[in-house]
Amino acid sequence: MTSCPPQSISEPSREEQARALCLRLLTARARTRAELAGQLSKRGYPDDVRERVLDRLAAVGLIDDADFAQQWVQSRRAKAGKSKRALAAELHTKGVDDDVITAVLGGIDAGAERDRAEQLVRAKLRRETLGGDDARVVRRLVGMLARRGYGQNLAADVVLSELAAERERRRV
Repeated sequence: MTSCPPQSISEPSREEQARALCLRLLTARARTRAELAGQLSKRGYPDDVRERVLDRLAAVGLIDDADFAQQWVQSRRAKAGKSKRALAAELHTKGVDDDVITAVLGGIDAGAERDRAEQLVRAKLRRETLGGDDARVVRRLVGMLARRGYGQNLAADVVLSELAAERERRRV
């Protein structure tokens, strides 16, 4: 019986494996370059492979931290009502460069920040029963805004003015 020579099965290169991993991760949701680099590093890919793969993905437009940051800010402001401060912290955690964060958040002025806080408080106040204990309601609403990153002075001011407006609305 003659033995057959071993077949040469071409294994995917480390670079191809890294690219496939990145593409799988990007299929689930958009990610920053730093997030993808962290995943590749965690799985033991060497620096040169990581850089080549990430540079290629950036060149074809699959990684764009500025676009990611813009979409992140729009989504988190609309759905979660996050403040500029909270959004900056989230983007920083995701590895977005400080210059990109500043540019993206530059479009949100103090008036827009206050308007969003007022919307959040109004929505919560509609479901509140307003008895005699305003302190409890104020504490809860200020806490809600604080968890979304709004400053204490802004939160207290918005809550007190919206509470007065809601009491007036219910009186009519």
